[in-house]
Amino acid sequence: MLKRHEIEILLKAGHPKTEVARLAGVSTRSVHRIAEESPVVDVNDSAERAQRHIGRPSIVEDFRKSVLEILKEKADLPSREILRRIRAAGFCGGKTALYGLVASLRPKLVKPLVRFEGLPGEFSQHDFGQYAVEFVDGSARRVHFFASRLKYSRSIRISLVQDEAVESLVRALAEHLQSWGGRPLLCVFDRPKTIALKWQKNGEVTEWNSVFAYAALEMGLGVELCWPYQARQKGSVENLVGYVKSSFFKVRSFQDEEDLQQQLEEWHREVNQELPCRATGIIPAVRLAEEALRLRPLKVQPEDLALRIPVYVGPTGTVLHEGHAYSMPPEAISMPATLYLYANRVRIVAGRWEAVHPRKFAAHEGSTLVEHRAALVAAVSGKRGKRYLKRQQLLDLGEPVFRYLTEIVHRRPKGWISEVDRLYDLLQKHGSEVLLQAVDRGLQEQVFSAAYVERLLAHWFVFEEVNE
Repeated sequence: MLKRHEIEILLKAGHPKTEVARLAGVSTRSVHRIAEESPVVDVNDSAERAQRHIGRPSIVEDFRKSVLEILKEKADLPSREILRRIRAAGFCGGKTALYGLVASLRPKLVKPLVRFEGLPGEFSQHDFGQYAVEFVDGSARRVHFFASRLKYSRSIRISLVQDEAVESLVRALAEHLQSWGGRPLLCVFDRPKTIALKWQKNGEVTEWNSVFAYAALEMGLGVELCWPYQARQKGSVENLVGYVKSSFFKVRSFQDEEDLQQQLEEWHREVNQELPCRATGIIPAVRLAEEALRLRPLKVQPEDLALRIPVYVGPTGTVLHEGHAYSMPPEAISMPATLYLYANRVRIVAGRWEAVHPRKFAAHEGSTLVEHRAALVAAVSGKRGKRYLKRQQLLDLGEPVFRYLTEIVHRRPKGWISEVDRLYDLLQKHGSEVLLQAVDRGLQEQVFSAAYVERLLAHWFVFEEVNE
């Protein structure tokens, strides 16, 4: 489906159908058929194959070993003669299937290296890299970076990233495209697991990383992958990473991470706006002004780009993502859901239920909306169940509340229930951050009661009103 999306982009750009077939690596007949179909809105290849009833059992695979033996004996034996011999051995299938098997198994001839140049707005190249940086003070850190380059203008963008996961790739890619002013016809990548999960021996992708695929569809990207084991295709992408290492990391020294980031910005200015490119002899910024006219606007801006992640609403009414729990209405419990992951917020949709949370990054930190907390307590039957649910929701706020409630329970074993009720009401009224500050003060002063927390909060809010 992503290949179909690529063909749609090329057609919309005005390429003739024969040229689209050549660029996409498909038949002209396929291009004509796709041009008549509805636009691609989903990238689930498996579902599409099931709907179209694509695929049938292959009988030619049973003769793979026989074909290999024939080719070992004589590698240049005509396919027609191989077909005759295999049919004599019992093969009853069509010649097209056998010819395809022969083509995939026949030793490939070494071809000369052909250098190609991109046209304005045609290609961009992208890849991850890493480098072990030693700072001036002797400390060291392995730095991960994501590199992008427009093929025609040679304009380069580098972003330091935390890891080489799919979110780091997508967000850095979106920022780089926005900095150039738009997207080219095709974004060329190596073949990492963050993009392609499975592919055939001829290089055709059979399973895409769904998070990347939906992000590419949302931004409107045409995606081109280098074939595995094809050094000539990968060289241009990998040379980009090598260029960054040799011209930036290896020739500079850095005081600390802040200095590294500052020097990277200076390097961007040098290689893009001051120094002529060795390949073209022209400053990239000059060519970028010409290429920008051929770039297409992103369908969604980086700050509005959401990664779609399938999730599940657990029995406690929360969705877990990367160790962070986000609350949902109790009616959504046990429902499959989709988590839309933005840079600074999270939106979760489960059926007709939806919730928006600030995104959490600190370890074990979660987000619970006030209305979800109250609805969950209301949904629990029995006083004992409600009581312990309130206490658990207080404990979920973290270590300070755990220590505070432990003292209350042991000091007032028969009266802690009313204490929990009052603390829970304060949580609903003022929120978790304010309550945690009050509990911390109580731990410092060794005063353990809901009345103390209530008086402290009332004093704080009166003090704020007076200052205002």
